[in-house]
Amino acid sequence: MRPFRFTAQVPDFLGSLTNWRAQIARLEAIGFSTLAIADHFTGGYTMEPLVTLAAASSATSMRLQTAVLGVDYRHPVLLHRMVASLDLLTDGRVELGIGAGWMRSDYDAAGIPLDRAGLRIDRLAETIAVLKALFGPDPVTFDGEHVHVHGLIGVPAAVQRPHPPLLIGGGGKRMLGFAGREADIVGVNANLSAGDVGGHSVIDVGWERMEEKIDWVRAGAQSAGRRFDDIELSMAQWLLYVNESRRECEALIDKLAHRLGVEPKWLEEAPGVLVGSVGRVIEKLQELRERLGIAYVQVHSGPRGVDLEPLAPVVAALAGT
Repeated sequence: MRPFRFTAQVPDFLGSLTNWRAQIARLEAIGFSTLAIADHFTGGYTMEPLVTLAAASSATSMRLQTAVLGVDYRHPVLLHRMVASLDLLTDGRVELGIGAGWMRSDYDAAGIPLDRAGLRIDRLAETIAVLKALFGPDPVTFDGEHVHVHGLIGVPAAVQRPHPPLLIGGGGKRMLGFAGREADIVGVNANLSAGDVGGHSVIDVGWERMEEKIDWVRAGAQSAGRRFDDIELSMAQWLLYVNESRRECEALIDKLAHRLGVEPKWLEEAPGVLVGSVGRVIEKLQELRERLGIAYVQVHSGPRGVDLEPLAPVVAALAGT
């Protein structure tokens, strides 16, 4: 089994660079291995990922993860140069998360057509092929349906070889199979083909569904002649609430279960739900790793930061073990 790693979201910037840097340093002191940021124009998200990670890099030695970049928002040539530059200037700490794009409100607000999922995945596949080539030493020529590059040398040279670890997340069969063929880290998450996040998200990541999704990753890896065990599995937690009061935890689960139309016991046991005491959350994460092989834990991914201090004992107990 892989050792546990924990990803924390970049803290909200509330006007003080000193305080923001102090919050980042605190996350590292707690034991988080990675600082991550999402890539959205709407829904309360405010910061551009690569610029923000560059600014945060001097306040921490944590790894820096884009979680994840929308493939339709940047030309792959520009994306390569930005990521390679950040990897070089942070001495090899970048994890490049990239996906096909999914949030409908982002596309609507930016005036970008939200093509069908299959077409977006096709574009993602071409983009990743170009990115991997540009991280190599030779001039790149690529004439695809969506991406065209002619005799370009990818500079600067990134520190990590052959390229920064590639994170691809998804929830559907095609996307997870593709991730199994191409990614170093696979985020196994809910299917977001509906274009938004709702109750369907947690229902799609019950234990049986998660086992099926990981089988899709495994099949993708095998089809590419890769060892499945070489892939690190990650998961974003849908709900995080650490509290020693059993009554308060049960009340929260009952309320949300009623809203979702599921049994409270099913929700409390779901792999993407961490609700309970420190001991219960530790137990749940150990079960997640034992049953599914998931040891890279993204504890929060919403547009607003959350207080992660209640989770500190959990991270301290599990990180690196």
